[in-house]
Amino acid sequence: MALRLLYPDTATKRLAVLFGRPLDSIYGMANKLGLSKSAAYLASEDACRLRRGDNVGAPYRFKKGHVPPNKGLRRPGWGPGRMKETQFKKGQVSHTWRPVGDERIVDGYRYTKVSDTRNVPWTRNWFPTHVLLWEKRNGKVPRGHALAFLNGDKADIRLDNLELITRRELMRRNSVHNYPKAIVEVIQLRGALQRQINKRSRAS
Repeated sequence: MALRLLYPDTATKRLAVLFGRPLDSIYGMANKLGLSKSAAYLASEDACRLRRGDNVGAPYRFKKGHVPPNKGLRRPGWGPGRMKETQFKKGQVSHTWRPVGDERIVDGYRYTKVSDTRNVPWTRNWFPTHVLLWEKRNGKVPRGHALAFLNGDKADIRLDNLELITRRELMRRNSVHNYPKAIVEVIQLRGALQRQINKRSRAS
């Protein structure tokens, strides 16, 4: 194999060009084949960073006592051009911020903002509105249980439209793919019909 013959004494970049392959590909194949550079190559200038003990990068490093050209410029409040105009001001909030009590829709479910804790997952500050309503009357949803909408309309948030069921039952209801094709089609048609009924009811 050509790589076996050339790799020990040829710069890897040259091999990448020669074989028309990415540099990482050449390194990977050499590693797979157990190839390494020869002592003669490692002693040559082509070895660059592979050489040991000769400080090949020394001429390009900052010398001791070197003063950075921007020293003293990056003081508090410093900003070139119009940078200061576009920076966040102290106490300023993002344009996406919403106050506690505000609502939004996520995947068809309505969520209510219950807290304003920073740097936490959004689910810590936002809670499903229908769950808040149910728990206000009945207490915390028991472990292993979930709330389902009796009429299938997630926008119809009423206590008498909520049903407490086990997670197992919820999974069974959502696993329509386990039913014969004819039953799946009926379920889908029923869902479409129910959505139209709900839509017309809200409009009237």
